[in-house]
Amino acid sequence: MALNSGPSPGDGPYYENRGYQPENLYSLPPPGAPSPYAAYPGLYYASQVPQYGPRVPTHVSTPAVRLQPESSSGPACSSKSKKVLCVTLALGAVLIGAAAAAVLIWRFMGRECSVSGMECGSSGTCISPSYWCDGISQCPTGEDEIQCVRLYGPNFILQVYSAQGKSWHPVCQDDWNDSYGRVACRYIGYKNSFYSSQGVHDDTGATSYMKLNASAGSGDLYKKLYLSDVCPSKTVVALRCIDCGVSSAAHLQSRIVGGDAAAPGDWPWQVSLHVQGVHVCGGSIVTPEWIVTAAHCVEEPLSNPRYWAVFAGILQQSLMFYGKGYRVEKVISHPNYDSKTKNNDIALMKLQVPLTFNDKIRPVCLPNPGLMLEPTQPCWISGWGSTYEKGKTSNVLNAAMVPLIEPSKCNSKSVYNHLITPAMICAGYLQGNIDSCQGDSGGPLVTWKNSIWWLIGDTSWGSGCAKPNRPGVYGNMTVFIDWIYQQMRANS
Repeated sequence: MALNSGPSPGDGPYYENRGYQPENLYSLPPPGAPSPYAAYPGLYYASQVPQYGPRVPTHVSTPAVRLQPESSSGPACSSKSKKVLCVTLALGAVLIGAAAAAVLIWRFMGRECSVSGMECGSSGTCISPSYWCDGISQCPTGEDEIQCVRLYGPNFILQVYSAQGKSWHPVCQDDWNDSYGRVACRYIGYKNSFYSSQGVHDDTGATSYMKLNASAGSGDLYKKLYLSDVCPSKTVVALRCIDCGVSSAAHLQSRIVGGDAAAPGDWPWQVSLHVQGVHVCGGSIVTPEWIVTAAHCVEEPLSNPRYWAVFAGILQQSLMFYGKGYRVEKVISHPNYDSKTKNNDIALMKLQVPLTFNDKIRPVCLPNPGLMLEPTQPCWISGWGSTYEKGKTSNVLNAAMVPLIEPSKCNSKSVYNHLITPAMICAGYLQGNIDSCQGDSGGPLVTWKNSIWWLIGDTSWGSGCAKPNRPGVYGNMTVFIDWIYQQMRANS
């Protein structure tokens, strides 16, 4: 957590995550002490995020072409036989070009599903929108039936996609109960989690609702729901699958501005990810089993879950030396992560044993669609990262307030010059002084809205630490929500 620019020779690194480096005042584990984790050769340094220089197009030289002198018989296609050959070759080239163009057009049209409507992600098969979320799987692996339930807005309004209406609709509270809520949570991705289900006034402006037909038998929930223009109770279902976003930091907002050591319970979703007893990256708790972090933290060879230990509810790195942490069962990186540009920089860790929640260990809320943020929304970063560029990782958990920066401003020539993709967001101060730094990677960027803490991003990259016009860049969590829930469903 860089609070000032500190020593800054050159442009500096992009959050290279040097890991926690203990000073002499921290006692080291005795030599030969047994470790429950797989041996890894030497102290690991997570791969350095590359230096982003201006993109200069490379120049490809064209080899010189030596022209042969014309023969005494005249131009190349002068003779009758040569004319026939030339015409044949020309027609062949035209036919080949036309065929290639037809294939490209066909492939483009097919991939876009411009005629059929919706594409099955695994196979590229297109199906009619009327089949999407109709309770019957048309896609080879059922993608058309697994993203049909969502939570919307800051009030967690339950919405279901209607194949008939071809859009999302809130669920009318009439005849709804907690047993249906548990089923809906499983559809979303919370296989073993349910918190509350209640009726609230609909503030989304909906004119149609998904209404429950309780007498439809004990089949699929989708088959019990039908599209209706009326909801007699005038209330819709607000569904909480997990009690998330609760923290003692709500009353400390003014204290942590500028960066302070965290108190117990301030950021209970923050975890420290260790390799061989060394802090490498941060992460965020989203369920008892799942941790969100950055994909660049788990690049090869650290994609193997055996190398990792997760520490939760502990604020000081020195207190983690003798702890075993939580073992990791699976490490899942985003399939479209680009190690060069850091696009889609997100990964998930599934724990072998679920966390037990208490005042010091709690989940943060994943952002729902429709969660509206201000262009300069105040957010908070936390982590054990260095307090100055190229410095040692902090022993204590630090936190600071950083406002969001509009994409157009962050992508301007004076800042990151079009390196920011839709899967990234910027936060910080263009004058510098407060920023994430090495060791903070993968940690949370959160915001406070409707009395709840929401996970807006994961710490991804930045040019040095706390430099002017070089704010922190974070993975845009709203872009990854569907993927996160998909992994939670598939790997439960």
